[in-house]
Amino acid sequence: MARTVLRLSRRRAHMPCPRRCARRGRRRPTPRRTAPGGSSPLPHRTAWLSLRTSGHRGRRKGGTMTALPRRLGPGLYWLGDCIKTQHAGRTYHAYNSVYIVSGEDRSVLVETGFPADLPMLGRQIDELLASGAVAPLEYLFVTHQETPHAGGLGRFLEKFPDAVAVGGVEDLDQIFPRHAERLHLVGTSAEFDLGGRSFRITPGVIRDLITTYWGFDTLTRALFPGDGFAYSHFHEEGHCGLVAEEAATLDVPAMTALFAEFALHWTRFTDVEPYLVELDRLIADLDVTLVGPTHGLPITSLPQTLPLVKRGFRAGADA
Repeated sequence: MARTVLRLSRRRAHMPCPRRCARRGRRRPTPRRTAPGGSSPLPHRTAWLSLRTSGHRGRRKGGTMTALPRRLGPGLYWLGDCIKTQHAGRTYHAYNSVYIVSGEDRSVLVETGFPADLPMLGRQIDELLASGAVAPLEYLFVTHQETPHAGGLGRFLEKFPDAVAVGGVEDLDQIFPRHAERLHLVGTSAEFDLGGRSFRITPGVIRDLITTYWGFDTLTRALFPGDGFAYSHFHEEGHCGLVAEEAATLDVPAMTALFAEFALHWTRFTDVEPYLVELDRLIADLDVTLVGPTHGLPITSLPQTLPLVKRGFRAGADA
């Protein structure tokens, strides 16, 4: 399928969602197209080194040690903090993660966080922007409309008045009516030029809601699957802020099964194998090398961790 490279801006022609255009009797504008950026190296690595040595790492929030933001690759940062839950007499942690993908010219915020985390996320984003580690934020991408993913959308549209929202924004004009013209439903063939890299919207495979989209960064080959690849971790064993492969004592299958059982309840009533086949196909087609889940530790070695996630997904379906 041919991909459409888009350059959306509040200061340029809007592309409101087709449903809203039809309802108001307006003709849908044609998006402005530009060629993808070049392949020159990103200029932000030195700035990140100074940020990491300035005392930002290891700051405590609410008794929880956070190691975020964390650089996962050139221009790719993991933001957020742990959330705590109790199950079977044990304390588990998970993430409502947010990511920034920065090109040479502009950045995209992947997910907008849970409302309670917005002050902390705002500080993390401000520090990255002030340090020069990331380019200005122009896109806000949400995988779907659920609160842990889209809850901060209104706040960040206020904070970044030149940004537009893309991805799973269906019906969010009912929640954020004052920003309705900045919500762009662009479909799964859209690609956004960030300068030196692009951000693509892809179909969601493992979905919490039907209207779920996944994102993909063409430079680091990072996939952002929302509720896909969701699993908890153990705070007392020092897993917070680690990638999956660094958390040696983490039982990924068991934690994935637990998350699937409670958060992806539909898996208990259908055959999950076609979804796993589709997942393998998408990963192969995109040549994915890194996964940034919203609720789980980032995955940096798919050959090592993907089989464990799939085993847990199957176990959750059989629970």
